Amino acid sequence: MNQTKYIFITGGVVSSLGKGLTAAALGTLLENRGLQISIQKFDPYLNVDPGTMSPFQHGEVYVLDDGAETDLDLGHYERFTDTKLTRYNNLTSGQVYKSVLEKERKGEYLGKTVQVIPHVTDMIKERIHRLAEITKADVIITEIGGTTGDIEGLPFLEAIREFALEVGYNNAIFVHVTYVPFIKAAGELKTKPTQQSVAKLREIGIAPHLLVCRTEKPLGKELREKISMFCNVPYKAVIEEKDVDHSIYEVPLMLQRENMDTLICDLLHLEVPAADMTAWQEIIRKLIAPQHCVRIGVVGKYVGLNDAYKSVYEAIIHGGVANDCGVEIEKVDAEDIDLQNPEKTLKGLAGILVPGGFGERGTEGKIIAAKYARENHIPYLGLCLGMQIATIEFARHVLGLEQAHSMEFDANTPHPVIWLMEEQKDVEHKGGTMRLGAQDCHLREGSLALELYGSKIVKERHRHRFEFNNQYREQFEQAGLAISGTTSGNELVEMVEIKKHPFYIACQFHPEFQSKPNHPHPLFSGFIEACMQDPAKVHPQSNPESKV
Repeated sequence: MNQTKYIFITGGVVSSLGKGLTAAALGTLLENRGLQISIQKFDPYLNVDPGTMSPFQHGEVYVLDDGAETDLDLGHYERFTDTKLTRYNNLTSGQVYKSVLEKERKGEYLGKTVQVIPHVTDMIKERIHRLAEITKADVIITEIGGTTGDIEGLPFLEAIREFALEVGYNNAIFVHVTYVPFIKAAGELKTKPTQQSVAKLREIGIAPHLLVCRTEKPLGKELREKISMFCNVPYKAVIEEKDVDHSIYEVPLMLQRENMDTLICDLLHLEVPAADMTAWQEIIRKLIAPQHCVRIGVVGKYVGLNDAYKSVYEAIIHGGVANDCGVEIEKVDAEDIDLQNPEKTLKGLAGILVPGGFGERGTEGKIIAAKYARENHIPYLGLCLGMQIATIEFARHVLGLEQAHSMEFDANTPHPVIWLMEEQKDVEHKGGTMRLGAQDCHLREGSLALELYGSKIVKERHRHRFEFNNQYREQFEQAGLAISGTTSGNELVEMVEIKKHPFYIACQFHPEFQSKPNHPHPLFSGFIEACMQDPAKVHPQSNPESKV
């Protein structure tokens, strides 16, 4: 193909409709038709990136290989497709206005009055062209964050309207994701919110080619005809996207049944074979009807919000797929753990995972959870902060350094087994200044880490300021906490493990960011496999996402 094709996905009525999942699922179908795709997300908020935002505000911060801190939807894009994303796949209003103002200060606008149109919209369009140039993709899918009608999103909608006009209507289409609510009192689905949403979009100058209708109940022929008539889209372009029964990974198959990918290929004049989803169907089989089931405890401080640990939950489920094992995820608030009797909360878990995070709240509960896993031979996986927690716990209860801590939580601890990285000591700005992105990790001979990865050098994504204090290395190793992974020059500790344990491994990086349902991450696969070794904790099949 010579001409890149463009698909723009907008959303209406309410936020959190699943535009990101729809974009990712569509990407899956187009890839399986033999097309090279790339997906980008435009976020209307004024933050430069989500790196400084609370997980309660925005969910997890998803980190890319190049160190970009991005929206969690990019995690969906990478999990559902084979595309490798970069900082060019996420754009915020903050980045746009920052760039425009920097150009203005340098005099690059030659004295012109700087305005939203054309200067802001040109910057947005430039990003789309730039991604096409870098990726050489056949199709670029662009998701516009927020809801149609939001004042901060208007420049993005204007930009994509202009862009479609410029590249030609055979090369760009609009997909609008909307909500068709079921009103319980009336006992029926209502189309008016969808009609209003499309009307708002058309006021802006965008007429959607397809409507993806999020719904709890089947739409039915009469309702589809009504939506088609009042929203001015063909009947066949009214796509039902019903709530899935078991797993989000069912969405591509659902959209395929609705012929969404075929409609899009026809609209964009793409002559490609139908998508072969056989391998994807086997993944769904393992999710819906696994041979076994285990219960895993995720001990964190943001467990009240599902999106805060989204990639972690998904990677655990992928580990289950690798072992044909369903996973019930028990979300454990670290503050709820009884420090004197953790068994009340943790008893019966087949495995314990402590994910990343920042701040002191819940730290002692996590430390006790790590201790419980170590002493009771329960498989333990620590991610980023989870490795630091394992280090502190071992220092306190095995090395006898009772006041051992991280300098993040206690700057005056007499035993800073976790301390601030040297290059972080003079950092003042918080945004984009951590150790970020993919870094090499060299694995030690004879380690469980090497056995799981099957490679001496691996590349994993990081997001942290604090690190293992090398002054304590020898003490830890002599007492049984092995250093199993380091940076290339052996300067930084990247992984630790306890050999005389069924599975006790922790890493300074975030392996969850590189796990996919069709390529589960080896650490999660190994973790779930270890969790299945205790027959008393392996149960008959269960809904794999019943607790997530």
